[in-house]
Parts: sequence; structure tokens; C-alpha cells
Amino acid sequence: MKTTRRLVVAGLGSTMLAPIVAGEALGQNQSAADRAFATLAHRWLDETMRQGPVTATQIGDHRFDAQLDDVSANGRNAALRFAHQTLDALNAINKAQLSRANQVDARLLENSLRAQIWTTEVSQDHAWNTINYQSIAGGAVYNVMAREFAPLPQRLASATRRLEQMPRFLAQVRAELVPARVPAPYADTYKRQNPGVKSVITDMIDPHKDALSGSARARLEAAIATNNAAVDEHQAWIEHTLVPAAQADFRAGAQRFDERLAFTLQSDLSRAEIRRRADAAVIDVRRRMYDVSRQALAGRAGAPPMPDNPSPEQQQAVIRAAIDLAAADRPPRDQLVQVATAAVQEAQGFVQTHDLITLPTGPVRVILMPEFNRGVAVAYCDSPGPLDNNLPTFYNISPVPNDWSDEQATSFLREYNDHAIVDVGVHEAMPGHYVQIFHSNQYPSVLRAVLSSGSFVEGWACYGESMMVEQGFKSSDPLYKLSQLKVLLRTICNAIIDQAIHCDGMTQDEMMRLLTQTAFQEEREAAGKWRRAQVSITQLSTYFVGYTEHWETRRAYQQSKGAAFNLKAYHDGVLAYGSPPMRYARSLLMDEPIQ
Repeated sequence: MKTTRRLVVAGLGSTMLAPIVAGEALGQNQSAADRAFATLAHRWLDETMRQGPVTATQIGDHRFDAQLDDVSANGRNAALRFAHQTLDALNAINKAQLSRANQVDARLLENSLRAQIWTTEVSQDHAWNTINYQSIAGGAVYNVMAREFAPLPQRLASATRRLEQMPRFLAQVRAELVPARVPAPYADTYKRQNPGVKSVITDMIDPHKDALSGSARARLEAAIATNNAAVDEHQAWIEHTLVPAAQADFRAGAQRFDERLAFTLQSDLSRAEIRRRADAAVIDVRRRMYDVSRQALAGRAGAPPMPDNPSPEQQQAVIRAAIDLAAADRPPRDQLVQVATAAVQEAQGFVQTHDLITLPTGPVRVILMPEFNRGVAVAYCDSPGPLDNNLPTFYNISPVPNDWSDEQATSFLREYNDHAIVDVGVHEAMPGHYVQIFHSNQYPSVLRAVLSSGSFVEGWACYGESMMVEQGFKSSDPLYKLSQLKVLLRTICNAIIDQAIHCDGMTQDEMMRLLTQTAFQEEREAAGKWRRAQVSITQLSTYFVGYTEHWETRRAYQQSKGAAFNLKAYHDGVLAYGSPPMRYARSLLMDEPIQ
């Protein structure tokens, strides 16, 4: 992935070369405040990568590829002290004297520091959040082996050293987790995902062992045995100690939810306003689904009554009939990757033909999701870090689990049918995450890339789905449009259940009724969402909030430009500032005050 706009300067020690903040890369005149902020940002990023080697590898800082995170109390307390020191230093800088770009980056850094301090001191995630530990353990080898950023023997050597450290890492995890404080869904998910740490070796190291010989090969084999024994020991602890004792309430509660939501969104929208908007959007999208369903069912024998002004029961029956029609077109359970690949190619052809946005030059590869990450999301985009150039992007899709019955597999494939899987490809790849993150990585601020906004990233992908339909993608297929609206309805309901479950006591049965009846989701999809909502506090809100912010910004920009508005120029423009919260991207795009 080329980064032609990024100028290279010395930074982060002797081996990592890249600008940290935009001003120094773009050659702007630097005030004393800008220079102080650049120094602070260098120091923060350098130490943060040092404290999080697995994350550093993903970012593309490969100085620490042979190291594994220290998650002990000593390591956590050192990171906390550094966060407080950095926040104090940041507060001493006169923000009004910063460039506009640095004003944004300073706000992002402040939010990140405050969130880190809150997570450690108030939420105390280290004592109960197993998902964070699993991400490190799974990413330890995956991040060094998934992409060819260095010769294979060098990456195998780094993997060897990380495998050797796995017993220490997992022992620290057991010391930090307090079983009685771990909610049962976190423990159960951990139990299912932990064995996947071994599968990374089977899939990504075993096929390449012959690249090493002699003592290096012997050391790798010993490290694999050490790692596997440690994972097995950890699995026994999870099953026999953690799971039986994990009875804490998974619900965050209103106060903790609102505090975390503010860090997650960096938006002025309150929980109540998000719910108000979401409830209104459900009504609007279901109305649009009814109109499209009438088109899809027109002239079909056995179609239910389709009056212009339907009763709630008639609306439900018509939409359900059309969704059942779409669900009948579904891929074989072992062909998801092939179908998803074809869907991405189809979407890419449309984007190119209609010149909707500047596209990356390299392909996106559709692969089966690594086992250690399965059980939470159905698909995700795994892009290279901002410091790794010309490396592939992976669109990971979860396979149908082997232990699912034919009935369960059919439910899953009805949800991700031939029409819906195209929309997933639009979201994850074209012109969704893959394209947006390509643009983000062109922005000459490593700091902004590291502190990217989830609501901006997810919101763009959701906006991209609707924008493609608006521009005529698959316009002759009403079942595709219906499937896209159904996914939009899922996006809206994600925001509803996120707060309803954690703040309002929504039960699993209540959530299932909302998702299967109001939102027309299949049983397997809805059941999976219950687990995801339990273990991903506030993340499910990012899609709807980001989606609404992207559309609001486009409409405001389009109105300001009038007849001179150009869609491609807008898309390239709004993505030209990295992935900050939309409030800042809009301010930079439309020359509004940074606030």
C-alpha cells in the first residue's frame, strides 16, 4: 500500500522512521506549541509501542517484534504513571497556539490518555476483561506471520521468541484476572477462543518451518512445544477455575456505560439522543423496506396483501415474505470465501465504473477468520498498519462452525445469503473499510492513525452501503436493496440493544424479539448478537452514530457547494484527514472551528 503523501523523517528511535504529527510532515511553519506537541507525541508513541509490542507490530513498528506484552501489575502501573505524566505535559501546552491539524491530534491524544486512566483506575478492565488478553495472545504470532513485512526467517525468529514468552504472559493473565469479577459471557468466550492460539501455529508457522534449519529450527520446535503446553495449562485454568467462578454482572450500568460511551464516540450525542434517533430510524427504514418488498413481490403467486397504507401486521407479513424470498438464494456452507470474493469484485467494478472514490492499487484478500478471533463478529477487515507499506488487506469472514447442525447452518446462511453477502463486501472492502483505511493511511500523522475513531471508521462503511444503493448499485435487484435496508436496520438496532442491555436491563428474550421480529434477523444472527453485546460495551453504538454523522456531513457539504458539488471529490476530501471523529473531519473539511 503506497503512501506517497507521507514524507519520511527520523523518529521513534533509530529503526522506526515516520512523521508523528501532520505539521512536521507537511512542512508547515511550527509554533513553539507545535514543536512541544510534536516532541510530546514522539515520546508518547515511542513508549506506547514499547509497552505494547503486539500492537506495535500491527501498527508497523517492528522494533519489538520479538517481545510480548507485560500485563503484570508492575507493567500496568508503569503504563498508568506514564499516562498521567503525558496528560500533565499535554495540559501544559497552549492548545490555541497549535496548528489546526495539531489541535485535532491533541484532542485525540487527550481523549486516549483519559480513557486509559479511566479504564485502569475506574473500570479496572485488567481484572475482568478477558477479551483484551485474548487479543494480545492471538495477535502475538498472527501479527508477525500474516504479512510479509520482513524475510520469512526473520519473522519466524520473532515468532519463536514470542512463543517462548507465552508461559510468562499467560501466568500474568491468571494473576491479574479476578475470577469472581469476570462476567460469565467473558469467561465462556475466553474458553472458546483460547485454543485458537494454537491453531495460529498450525496455520501460519507449521507450513513454513523449513525456512529455518539447525539451531534456529530446533529453537522454534521447542518454542512451539512450550507455547502449546502453556495454552493447554491456561485452558485447564479457564475451564476449572475461571468459568465456575465467573458470575459477575456483565451489564455495565448507566454511569459506566455513559462514561465509556463518551470516550468511544467523542461526540456530543447523549445516550438518550442516540436512542431517540434510533427509534425514529427504525420506523423510517421499515417503511422503506415495505416499499421495496412490494416491488420484489409484485406479480408473485401467493404474495400477501400489499396495500398502500398497511396495518402493522400487513407491513410485517409483506417484508417477511420478501426477506424469505431473498434468503432462498444462499451459498453452500463451504463456499463463503468464494462467494464473498466475487461480491467484492462486483462492487469494485461498480465503484470504478462510476468513479465514486480514489481506489487502492492493491487487492483485498478474502480469507477465513483466524480461529482465535471467532465467536464475536461474523466478518472484519484486517488492514496493514500505517507504517507497513504495500502489504495486503484481509477481509476475514467467519466460517459456518463445524459443530453446527444443518438447521443452524441454514439459519446462518439465510442471514448471509447471496444478496446480503454482497452488502457485507461493500461494508468490509469496497468502498468500505478497505478503501477508507487506505485513504486514512495516506494522512501524514502516525499519531492520528493510531488514535483512529471507531465511529468514523464504522460509520463510513455503513454510509458506503447506502451510498452504493443511492448511486444505482444492483438497481435492478430489489432483493439486494431490501437486504441492504435490512442490514441498515440491524445497524440501528445495534445502537438500541447496546444501551438497552447495559443500562435498561433488556433480557435475551426481549432482544431476540426485537432482532428477529422488528429487524427480521435470523435466529443464529440474533443469538450471536446477544453474546457480542455482552462483551463489547458501547462498540455496537459506533455504527449508527457514525452512519448518521457521515450523512449529516455530506449533506452539509453538498449544500455549501451547490451545483459545484462532486461526489468523488467529497469522498476523497472527507477521507483525507485520517480517521478522526467526524466532528473534527467535518471541521477540517469545511473550515469550521475545531471544537
